[in-house]
Amino acid sequence: MTPGFHLALVNVFTGDIQGGLGPFLGTWLAEVASWGPARVGTVTTLVSFGALLLSGPFGALVDRVQRPRLLIVAACLAILAGTLLLLPARSFLGVAAAQLVAGAGGTLLIPAVTALTLGLVGKERFPKQQGRNQAFNHVGILIAAGIIGVATPYAGPAVAFWVLGAMAIAAAVAAATTPKASWNSRRAVGWKEDEEETPARSPLLRTFRDRRLLVLAVALALFQLGNGGMLSLLGQKLVETGAGGTAWTARYVMVAQLVMVPVALLAGSVADRSGRRWLLIAACAALPLRALISAFVDDPTWLIAAEVLDGVAAGIVGVAVPVVIADITWGSGRTQTVLGSINAVQGAGGALSAWFGGVVQAWLGWSGCFLALGTAGLGALAIVVWLNATADERPAKRSADAKAA
Repeated sequence: MTPGFHLALVNVFTGDIQGGLGPFLGTWLAEVASWGPARVGTVTTLVSFGALLLSGPFGALVDRVQRPRLLIVAACLAILAGTLLLLPARSFLGVAAAQLVAGAGGTLLIPAVTALTLGLVGKERFPKQQGRNQAFNHVGILIAAGIIGVATPYAGPAVAFWVLGAMAIAAAVAAATTPKASWNSRRAVGWKEDEEETPARSPLLRTFRDRRLLVLAVALALFQLGNGGMLSLLGQKLVETGAGGTAWTARYVMVAQLVMVPVALLAGSVADRSGRRWLLIAACAALPLRALISAFVDDPTWLIAAEVLDGVAAGIVGVAVPVVIADITWGSGRTQTVLGSINAVQGAGGALSAWFGGVVQAWLGWSGCFLALGTAGLGALAIVVWLNATADERPAKRSADAKAA
């Protein structure tokens, strides 16, 4: 099998396991341990922030160790161990510890897979390959959700554990059997492979002082602040109106994932042809439109349009962000360190999203809630437009000036 086939398998099998049990955790704890929403929300929030604190250090670990295949295997085994430890757990501390182990594995998985991809294909082919990676991720999520949905009535809610465990083992095998000779360690951390001597890594503080990275981090935090909790809040709105929130939420998840597959493939191609700037602008522009639909439309059928826009925005961001970070950090030896840190910032925005929307909803109602989330998206859009002018147009101008001189 070719290295590309192994990479495809890694992404299919890791698509569903990165977040552990994800939305199935609350259902499992409610059924087997009689946990209420407040207790589930508390443990989920604590574990989420714990995993975010590990994101930057894990990115640095990937850069330093330069063995992404081994780290992917370790991450998959951590997810498997955390998931299996959750089966007998009933206490708050037991559940939190098991989820933290699985969350740590998922946090390590993202920069490790990115490093493996860069090491296999190099920077020039990375945008298109990242599009394929994300498409395979979403296919994996759809496969897992379909199996769980079909098998749960017959095997009970524990089937989610066995599906996740099987995918974690399959992902570890796919990574471990990727041909070593096809992978270049220098490319993986953002170095040119044709240099005779191993270059020194850029100082960490100098890397993070790059204004483009700081602006990108703020924009992504605002984007996730508006995006992260919108689907959950939309489901709660439908429950309040008696429209069958749970069933419609499941349909919306499927719609968004189906849209993300072609969007990710297209985004990988557009990044090469038209540049990264239009991808980020399109993703941030889709969020306020989704918020407007969610604010003023009550018919759950028409709200599918909002989740189509969710698929567009999330599909683009999953491709564009690693590509932009690779562009900015290339040659520094800190690519995965920066990616992990930016992912932590994104995650913090997403973790606060549902809380922010809930607070606004209590004061201004559902329309005000979604408009507030959309305003965060508008802020992200404004910052991204400025970032693109800073990152793309000015270097182009300097290059033209240099040629003229």
